[in-house]
Amino acid sequence: MDFLASTLLGRIHDAIHGFGQRVPGTREAARESAGRTFAAAGEVFFLKQVHGCAVVRPPWSGPPEADVSVTETPGQLLAIETADCLPLLIADPVARRVAAVHAGWRGTAAGVSRAAVSALVASGSKPGDLFVALGPAIGPCCYEVGRDVEQAFGPEGARYFVPGRAERKHLDLADANRDQLIEMGVRPDRIDALNLCTRCRGDLFFSYRRDSAEAGRMISVIGLLKPAAWPALRS
Repeated sequence: MDFLASTLLGRIHDAIHGFGQRVPGTREAARESAGRTFAAAGEVFFLKQVHGCAVVRPPWSGPPEADVSVTETPGQLLAIETADCLPLLIADPVARRVAAVHAGWRGTAAGVSRAAVSALVASGSKPGDLFVALGPAIGPCCYEVGRDVEQAFGPEGARYFVPGRAERKHLDLADANRDQLIEMGVRPDRIDALNLCTRCRGDLFFSYRRDSAEAGRMISVIGLLKPAAWPALRS
């Protein structure tokens, strides 16, 4: 499995992360591949994503229903699976804490990025210390949505919609989540975005909007390294 990296998160010496590209095979095979890729760094923990704002902390034996996971334990690696939704990876190099966020339109409308920052702050992090990377997701170029989505965001969310075909508009998921982070106190210069559209880039990514039920899932991972793993994984 090949992973893309954020230049911003890459500066944090005791953390490891990656936004996975598409791989052939089943979702279970992709999970196993991610586990092998990060085996030297620790155990990868997956979620049963439900497009909400629930926050959980590993370890667990079976994936819990949640869309945000948080840890300060080195070797506990947090994973998000996407095929158009936005993966966010967050690191606090001061308090040594990380989070992984799954943001589809429902979670974004409900404030999932706010929930992630709130959970980190409740654990002792400061918003100004956070570094965030927004991974590949369907872009406003392709994310045509209906009136129900516009209504879910309300009048204040109108700025995240751009004109599309006929009367249907396109949603900018990354911009909406970026604003939530900034509203919570994250510094704009500490938010990185890969700006890659999953629907456009079929050579790199799955897209549910493009591939429908045939779409697999990309896997994004973040975690803190155990000191013994620094030389091997960060050299």
